[in-house]
Amino acid sequence: QLQLVESGGGRVQPGGSLRLSCAASGVTLDYYPMGWYRQAPGKEREGVSCINSSDGSTYYADSVKGRFTISRDNAKNTVYLQMNSLKPEDTAVYYCAARLSITTARAMCTIPLKNNWGQGTQVTVSS
Repeated sequence: QLQLVESGGGRVQPGGSLRLSCAASGVTLDYYPMGWYRQAPGKEREGVSCINSSDGSTYYADSVKGRFTISRDNAKNTVYLQMNSLKPEDTAVYYCAARLSITTARAMCTIPLKNNWGQGTQVTVSS
């Protein structure tokens, strides 16, 4: 059974950086897309960034383009999210996602059905 475990969240000042990691176990995700969603208080869960496996194509929400970078290490069954120039509006619980079917990075980040989820890690951007 697939398990996703996030790490790397925390509190940081505006303009700071954090790197999130998500380690998968139970299933080898070499051929499947992975990504990150987030949910702020009172808001719906939204796709932040996703990455395909077959061609490495990526998707970023407009709000994080140029600041966040997604990557994956298939040898470690892990996906990362490097977050730079963090803003208070980036404050949210960040969830790792994986989908056990072939799809595009954009589809995975915009249509959350069929995603498998981690337990989430809190990111707080505040001075």
